[in-house]
Amino acid sequence: TGPETGGATQPGRDRGPPVTAWSFAGQPPVSGSATTTLLAGSSFCVSDSTGAIQHDSATGLFVRDSRIVSRWILDLLPDPLEPLATHILEPNEGVFLARRSPQSEDSATSVLLSQHRFIGQGMCEVIEVRNTGLESVRVVPVLRVGADFADVLDIKGGGAIAATPARAEVGTDRLTYQRQLSPDETRGALVVADGDPIVLPGQFMWDLELPAGAAASITVTVTATVNGTALPGVGPELVAGRPWAAARRPRVQLVSAHDDLEATVHQSLTDMAALRIHDPQHPERPVVAAGAPWFMTLFGRDSLISAWMMLPFSHELAHGTLAALAESQGTQFDPVTEEEPGRILHEVRSGLYSQVTLAGASTYYGTADATPLFVMLVGELSRWGAEDSEIADLMPHVDRALEWITGPGDPDQDGFVEYQRHTPQGLANQGWKDSWDGINFADGRIASTPIALCEVQAYCYGAFEARADLAERFDDPAAARRWRDRAEELRVRFDEQFWLPDRGWYAVGLDGHKDPIDAATSNMGHALWTGIARTERVSSVVDQLMSPAMFTGWGIRTLATGMGQYNPVSYHNGTVWPHDSAIVAAGLMRYGFVSEAVQVITGLIDAAHHFDGRLPELFCGFSRDEFPFPVPYPTACTPQAWAAAAPLLLVRTLLGLQPDMPRGLMHVAPAVPDEALPLELRDVIVGRNSVSVTVDAEACRVFGLSAEIRLSQA
Repeated sequence: TGPETGGATQPGRDRGPPVTAWSFAGQPPVSGSATTTLLAGSSFCVSDSTGAIQHDSATGLFVRDSRIVSRWILDLLPDPLEPLATHILEPNEGVFLARRSPQSEDSATSVLLSQHRFIGQGMCEVIEVRNTGLESVRVVPVLRVGADFADVLDIKGGGAIAATPARAEVGTDRLTYQRQLSPDETRGALVVADGDPIVLPGQFMWDLELPAGAAASITVTVTATVNGTALPGVGPELVAGRPWAAARRPRVQLVSAHDDLEATVHQSLTDMAALRIHDPQHPERPVVAAGAPWFMTLFGRDSLISAWMMLPFSHELAHGTLAALAESQGTQFDPVTEEEPGRILHEVRSGLYSQVTLAGASTYYGTADATPLFVMLVGELSRWGAEDSEIADLMPHVDRALEWITGPGDPDQDGFVEYQRHTPQGLANQGWKDSWDGINFADGRIASTPIALCEVQAYCYGAFEARADLAERFDDPAAARRWRDRAEELRVRFDEQFWLPDRGWYAVGLDGHKDPIDAATSNMGHALWTGIARTERVSSVVDQLMSPAMFTGWGIRTLATGMGQYNPVSYHNGTVWPHDSAIVAAGLMRYGFVSEAVQVITGLIDAAHHFDGRLPELFCGFSRDEFPFPVPYPTACTPQAWAAAAPLLLVRTLLGLQPDMPRGLMHVAPAVPDEALPLELRDVIVGRNSVSVTVDAEACRVFGLSAEIRLSQA
C-alpha cells in the first residue's frame, strides 16, 4: 500500500538509517525465523514462529499503532524448550506448542508446553504445562515481558529501534507499564497473571510440581490503557468470542466444482472479516483496514477499492467506508497534511507518528485517486440498491469531492487531476504505485511532478458517469446531461493526450512538462475497467497486456519487460499485484475480451493455490515458463485488503454480474470456464432481493429477483 523507499526523514529522529515519512513497503523480515501474525480489528500481534516477541526485532503486540508488548519470551527451567508446531485457528487465535528437550537420546519427551494466544484490543494467553511422563516432575515456567510503546511505523521501518523499554511497576500478580507519548496522551499496558506467580521487574515465574499425567494451566492477560482508561477486549470475554471470524463472514456462499476457486473465495471472506476495524465512536460502522500487519488502519484508496470488490458479498463495508471517509473529508488547505477542501484522505494513524509527522494531526490526505474512487463507490452502491436516504446523505460529500476533482485537484485547469506533494514529508507519488520510483519512462528515467496519472483520469471518468447516474436517480436530467458531457470531454482529451500511436498503448501519465510518460504499465488496464478507453484503441491495449512482456501466466506485471526500470522483484516495477490484475480482468471483460479475461482470472486462481488459497499483496513478476510456481515477494503484506478482495471481483467478473436497481435491471453474462462448472453464488443482496445465480453446462439461472426487476442475460 505504498512505496518501498522514498519520502523524507522524520524531524528530530537522528537514529541511524533514515526513517521515511508515509513510506510503506510491507513487513520487514524478522531475523532468524518466520513470523506469525494474529489480528483483531486494528490490533495485531507479530511474533516469531515460537510465539516469542523480541524488543530488537519487528515483532510485538500493537494496539492503536503503539507496541504495548515489546518482549514476550516463555522458557521452562531447568531445561531448554524445542518448538514443535504453530497453528493459526482463527485470524485472532493461535497455538504455539513446544516440548522440554529430552534428557538423553534414549529418553522420551515428558513435558509439553502450549501457548494458546487470543488477540483483541490486548491479549489473553492460556499457558498449559503438561507432564506426559510416568514420574512426577518439577518445572519452572518463566515469562519475560517488556513494553516500549514504540510507534508501529518505527518498528515496520526496519531501522534501529530507538525506544527504550518502559520501567515496570511490580504488583503481587501484575506488571504495569506506562509511557507519556505526547503532552495529552499516555499509553499503558497492564499484564496480569494467575497461578500465584513470583513477580519481578519484567518477569513472571511459577514453581510447579506436576504428578505423572497432570497438567497446570496459567492465564496471562495484557490490557491496553489510554490516559489511564482500560480498553475492552481481553480476558474471558475474548476467549468466549470464538470462533471469531466465522461469525463475521457474510452469508453469501460460493459453491464450485473448482476446488481452488471455492477455497480461495472462502479464505478471502475470512480475511476480509479479519481486516474489519471499527471507530469506537461508531461501532456500527465497519471499515476495512488496508492490510496486516503494518496497515491495520483506514486508507482511502485501499479501503474504497476493497469495499467495491466486496459488494456482491456485503454492502456493510461500502456503507461504513463511505461514511467514515465522508466524515473526515477535507475542509481546508493545509500543506503539512496536504488536506484540501473536498479531498478524501490517504491514511489515518493514531500512534506517535501522528504527532511528529503531521504536527499533531492524525490524517494525511496525499492521494490523487481516493477522491474520484469515493464518488465511484457511491454510484456503485446506488446501483446495488442502497436506499434513497442512504445515498442522499452522501450526496453533499459526492459534490464536494467533484469540486476538488475539478478545482484543487486540477491546479492548472487543463482537465486532468494531477499531484505534487506540498511537504517534503509527503508521498512523492500519490497514485497506487506510490513508491519513489514507481512512475517512470520507457528508458528508465523517473518522471517529474506534477504528474497526471492514467488510472486517475480513468477514475475521474468513472466518477463523472457515477454522478450522472445519481442525478438520474434523483430526477435531475439537466445535471445528468452535464456530467455525461463532462465525462465525454474527459474521454476525448484523455485519448488525445495519453494515447501513444507509435507504441499502441496509453501513457502511464503526463509529467510536469505535459510530456507523455511512455512506459508500458498495468495502469492502462484501469482505463478499460472504467470505460474511458476508446473502443478502437482497446484491441491494441489488450495485445500489450496479454503479451509475454506483461502477462506472466499468473497475472499482469506492473511494468513490462524491456522497460528501463523493469525488475521482477521491484515493488512497483515488474511484480504482479492481484488487485491490479483483477481490475485488468474486469476491464477486459467489459470490452468483450472474454477469453483473455478468463486467462488472467485462471492465472490468479492458480497462483492462489500455491499460496494456500490466500493471495498476498504482491508476488514477483517471473514468468510461469521460468518458474512453475509464483515466486513470493519477500516483504508482502498478508492478509492485505485488496488482495483478499480480488478473488471476489474475479467471481463477479466471471458471472458478468452488474445490477442497476435504480433502473430496475439485473445484468448477468457468465463466462465461467468448464472446470469451474457447476458454479453457484448464493444469497447475493441486491436491493431488497436475495439473489442466487447458478451456472452449469446447459444454462444460467437467477433466483430471487422480485417481479419489478428485469433480468438481462447475454
